[in-house]
Parts: sequence; structure tokens; C-alpha cells
Amino acid sequence: MAGITKASNELGELAGDAMSVRARRGAGLIALLMTFFVGASFADASLQSPEDGLEASTGDEQPVWNVDAPAFSAESKTVPIDVRSGTWMNLDVSPSGEQIVFDLLGDLYLLPIEGGQATSITSGLAWDMQPTFSPDGSHIAFTSDRAGGDNIWTISVSDGVLRQVTDESFRLMNNPAWHPDGNRLVAKKHFTTSRSLGTGEIWMYDLAGDKPSQGVQLVARQSPNYQKELGEPVVTPSGEHL
Repeated sequence: MAGITKASNELGELAGDAMSVRARRGAGLIALLMTFFVGASFADASLQSPEDGLEASTGDEQPVWNVDAPAFSAESKTVPIDVRSGTWMNLDVSPSGEQIVFDLLGDLYLLPIEGGQATSITSGLAWDMQPTFSPDGSHIAFTSDRAGGDNIWTISVSDGVLRQVTDESFRLMNNPAWHPDGNRLVAKKHFTTSRSLGTGEIWMYDLAGDKPSQGVQLVARQSPNYQKELGEPVVTPSGEHL
């Protein structure tokens, strides 16, 4: 009887040890899953844009990035470029028919319609592209990353004064087009999805005032996950259609 009692006690101790091991393993698994889900939540939050209602924690404040003055330790070097042709260029003819504006290697140039020497109207490390004249020829709208991400800007032809039209920090803007009244611009806003291809929307921006415009949506994307891209917007001469 004593032998049976001893064996029973030993079996009880073994069962208790096994349960303890299972409990420890279960607790470890729960902790691992909690770590995974919490980590995934933070990862998801870091991918959201401010317009999605989430504000990412910045921790220690970092200096504001300046495209034209990057915090690089390497010394810059100025190299003269003398070219007679270019590729992947965008151009537009002034309403008067006297000038051409074009982009080349991230800068904008004006060129007499009959040819000759091109004059640089933007320069620096910022990448400027897709220039287009306003209906009266006094301004040029273009896409630039000089504020960090691709946004729409204008420059005065007479004095070179720059103005930022859009202020997107997460969505990329491109392909500006003038409304015939010269007081508004339409452009494509690019939305990333689960794939890098993303999709686009067409927005209109009022040029009244001196601050960037919030814009009005004209053409919405078909769905948040749809990969269909939109073409470049153009406003009809009457201004009634896009």
C-alpha cells in the first residue's frame, strides 16, 4: 500500500511539473503573441498618413530637412554642363508664342521660340519638372520636391518669385494644369496602396491668398486598394470640363 501511495505521489509531482512547464510555455507564447501584435500595431501606425487620423510619435525632435541644404558631410562640387539635347523632358509654349519653358536635369529653363541660349529660372538640388505657362503667360506652374515631397509650385516669369500651391507631406503631387481663368490649378494626387503602384485622384487648388491651398477633390480613386492610375489632367478652354 505504501508503494502504491509513493508511486501515486511521484506521479502527482510529475503531473504538477508537466503542468508547470505547460503553464510557463503558455505564458511565453502569450507574451510572444502580445509582442507581435503590439509591434504590428506600431508598424501599421507608422505607415498611416496624418490624414488617416493617426499622429506618429517623433520622439526626439530632428532638424527640418532642407532639400537645398542637406545635412551631408561630403563637400559639394559645381560642374558646368553644356548640352544640345535632352531626354525625358517636359515643355510648354508661352501664350504669346515667343518662349518655350522646359525642364532638364531637375531645373527649369526659358528658351526663345526661335532657339538660342536657354536661361535657367530655377537651380539647386531641388528637382523641378513639368512646367506649364499660365493663361496670361505671367507665371509657370511646376512640380518640385523643394519642400521635401513632390508638391505644386508657381514661379513668376518677371521676377522669379516662388509660391507653394500644395502642401502634401505624405501624398505626392504631379502634372499641374491651369484653369483658363488663371486663378486655379488642377493636379494629380498620388495615393499609395498595398502595392507601390498606387492610384491617383484629381484635385483643384485655388490660388487666392499667399498660403498653400487645401484643395477640392474633383475625381476620386475608384477604391482605396484599386491599382488603376489616372492620366494627366487638362481643363477644356471653356473651363467647364476636365
